[in-house]
Amino acid sequence: MPKNVHRAANLGGTAEDIEASFYEALHNGDLEQLMACWADEDDIVCVHPGGARLVGAAAIRAAFEAMFSGGTLHATPERLRRVETLGAAVHSVLERIDLVTAEGMQRAWVVATNVYLKTAQGWRLVAHHASPSRTEVAEVTVPAPLLH
Repeated sequence: MPKNVHRAANLGGTAEDIEASFYEALHNGDLEQLMACWADEDDIVCVHPGGARLVGAAAIRAAFEAMFSGGTLHATPERLRRVETLGAAVHSVLERIDLVTAEGMQRAWVVATNVYLKTAQGWRLVAHHASPSRTEVAEVTVPAPLLH
């Protein structure tokens, strides 16, 4: 078996391992590795910045296949915020997108939410929702009120 085929399926670790494999697949344009990160469920969902809601593996595969036909995507997750339970994990990340254009290297920022479930195959992605951000500073933190 080629080394990159279903690499994520062999990861037995954490939601963070699947997330790392997902972003590595984007960087390398590896559609098989990317799809191996997703759960084998009918209702998996992906929303690209400004795009429609894609439901199901076939729609998600087609969108990433079209994206990779134009080259790889250099998306680097930063500023991870996570909420995890025994069987679910929600990660909010700021994606730094580096693009090579005719004008040279350009940088864009995307705010993304990745939702993972622990399945029979291990942790898998069930939702990826990404929205454009105007700047790197894309978060507001309000201190929690005092309880006493």
